[in-house]
Amino acid sequence: MPSGPALAEFLAGHDSLAVVCHNNPDPDSLASAMALEVIAHDEGLTDVDVLYSGSISHQQNRAFVNLLDLDLTRFAVGDLDTADLVAFVDHSRPGANNEVPQETSVDIVIDHHTADGVDASYVDHREAIGATATIMTEYLSELDLLTSEALATALMFAIRRETLTFLRGATSAEFAAAELLHGHLDTELLRRLAHPAVSESTVDAISDAIDNRTVRGSTLLSHTGWTTERDAIPQAADYLSEVEGVQTCIVFGLIDDSVELSARSTDSRVHVGNVLDEAFSDVGSAGGHRQMAGGHVPLGLFADLASDGGDEDLVEMVERIVSRRLSRRLNLSSREEADTE
Repeated sequence: MPSGPALAEFLAGHDSLAVVCHNNPDPDSLASAMALEVIAHDEGLTDVDVLYSGSISHQQNRAFVNLLDLDLTRFAVGDLDTADLVAFVDHSRPGANNEVPQETSVDIVIDHHTADGVDASYVDHREAIGATATIMTEYLSELDLLTSEALATALMFAIRRETLTFLRGATSAEFAAAELLHGHLDTELLRRLAHPAVSESTVDAISDAIDNRTVRGSTLLSHTGWTTERDAIPQAADYLSEVEGVQTCIVFGLIDDSVELSARSTDSRVHVGNVLDEAFSDVGSAGGHRQMAGGHVPLGLFADLASDGGDEDLVEMVERIVSRRLSRRLNLSSREEADTE
């Protein structure tokens, strides 16, 4: 049975650990990695590296790394060769939302996201709960390691962020974890993490998503067009999901060489993780929970279909194909549904 003591026993006797965060890590992944590092050090592992790929671009994620002075290393495949153990936190399978080769053997998986085929020597995979940080809080409490204000504050912020301040996907486990953390918090640090400055590029992207929105029944679809701010897409989805009468909101945007999607839903009839998976798994990777999900599609698959008209034609092409695929899975009426892809 997975537990703090069981994990500690698994770690004991080893010297080094590579903790791999998922691509573009968020506070849930980062705080969970921090907690695992503390447990590993307590068991005598002297060499622990926290690795990530992608970017840390969301203003809250940047503030999280800077204010907590996290020591992170850009992932390279060779980093795993010298570690006694390899751990995934907040994701579960090599090659899925990470740059780890699919054939890599993983020793530890601690995650709450929906996934099949999770394979590791130590697995704590709880799809029913709201945050991986919840699991790590339980572990620290069981091992009597909840002593650091910075770590407790990081875990509390991660749980709040992952559950939209306990309003989305939160379970009794999240509230129990919050109670464990409450007495150890640095409230000023928590306030600073929650209210970082927002870049003009993020504001512009959210503004474009507002302008480009279309509402069909209780579903809102929109896009940011081209943006350099990857995390503006989920922020736009969070904001537009609050529009009166909207129960399902999906926002996408073009970033570098890919199309990124973010979805939110409070409609009991809709599982947005399944919607994105069914709509885009044949051309990219997508999925998530009933209320919150995301996706990534290589832009080349769309660029090959666009004319020589440049970026505007490409945005129009992506909007047409993405909207059509989503409309079909959500059973929305669309004048373009009769078109062939």
